[in-house]
Amino acid sequence: MKRRWPRFALLAGLALAFLGFMALGSWQLERRTWKLALIERVEAQLQAAPVEAPSPAAWSSIGRDDEYRRVSVSGRYRHELETCTQAVTVRGPGCWVLTPLETVDGWTVLINRGFVDPAQRDPATRAGGQPDGVVAIDGLLRLSEPRGGFLRRNDPVQGRWYSRDVPAIAAAHGLPSERVAPYFIDAGSSVPGGPIGGLTVVRFHNSHLVYALTWYGLAALSLAGAWLVIRPDWFPRRPRGNAESP
Repeated sequence: MKRRWPRFALLAGLALAFLGFMALGSWQLERRTWKLALIERVEAQLQAAPVEAPSPAAWSSIGRDDEYRRVSVSGRYRHELETCTQAVTVRGPGCWVLTPLETVDGWTVLINRGFVDPAQRDPATRAGGQPDGVVAIDGLLRLSEPRGGFLRRNDPVQGRWYSRDVPAIAAAHGLPSERVAPYFIDAGSSVPGGPIGGLTVVRFHNSHLVYALTWYGLAALSLAGAWLVIRPDWFPRRPRGNAESP
């Protein structure tokens, strides 16, 4: 009986592994269903006509479903308060130019005006692309990116920004939090001589089916392992004997 315990333990482990792999495979299929629905929703929002950017009364209800919604807003830029956040685009490394826009209704929203390379980081190098007066902006609503980038935290004191953290940027410029939208807008077009807009990349990684098949494959291997463990009980070996000499 003692000799059977290691086999029982191995079978129990394989059974748990099978159940675990099956659960992980099913979870990946659920994630795939969710991801496909997300992609369908975002594509529909990208094709829809722009709506007015959410005003203060709607800020508390903004969530993930609102990201990448096409919105429009009008106001005046406060160029003296622009912020550059680290960016890597198809045009190479540089920064996104985030500028507060005071809307005609009296509240403020950060506009990601677009990309500039290191040589144009200084606003003085693109003075012709800093519009005065009331401007109309069409773009994509984006949610704040708190804390910083991968392994790098924002440093407001030194002016080093690795993510578009709306509350932190607003606080660094002394903007009242209750009047600043909790989101920012990626501008969909450029002003001649200004940052290059319209570079937002909307792409969702969707390999959940591959992951599911991998987990199910491991579950099948667990079953095969269990078969090899119990096979001797189903097909006992015949004892070998020495043939007697005549």
